[in-house]
Amino acid sequence: MHVHIMQKMLLLTVFLAASVIAQAQLYMTRTGTISFFSKTALEDIQAENNQVYAVIDAGKKNLAFTLLMKGFIFRKELMQEHFNENYVESDKYPKANFTGMFTGDFTPAKDGLYHVIVKGSLTIHNTTRRIEQPATFELIKGRISGRADFKVRPEDYNISIPSIVRDKISGELTVHVRVDCKITR
Repeated sequence: MHVHIMQKMLLLTVFLAASVIAQAQLYMTRTGTISFFSKTALEDIQAENNQVYAVIDAGKKNLAFTLLMKGFIFRKELMQEHFNENYVESDKYPKANFTGMFTGDFTPAKDGLYHVIVKGSLTIHNTTRRIEQPATFELIKGRISGRADFKVRPEDYNISIPSIVRDKISGELTVHVRVDCKITR
């Protein structure tokens, strides 16, 4: 009788462990892309960072992104230098981070396109702000492609733009997030 109880407990433990592993659906990439664009009458500014680390926990509906600010590449080298040295002060504040969660109908076991709302904290230039934005997740064969576009105002993150170049930089930047994450186990 004692052996029978032990067998049932072992079976229950295996079942619970398998259940926990199945629910821990982590998707990850180290090559996500975040870009931004600023349009003014005087000049367009565009930069892209293809070294974005992203993790999506599909079961818990959590996500996190991090990137090095020096990873942004500009068309003009002088713009890149000014961005890192004068605006975001990359040596002093080397990273930008986002941590949060998403809501909406999302079935991790079913391929498809899902419209979600991402909510969380975005930290740039050592300043954290809450954001809430629509996004899309497309789940195909064990991969999640995430897409979101939103606006960021440099002043909201204590990034000051000198008056001499204020006309060349928009007061609001359009940010594009693109990640293609694969499941990890």
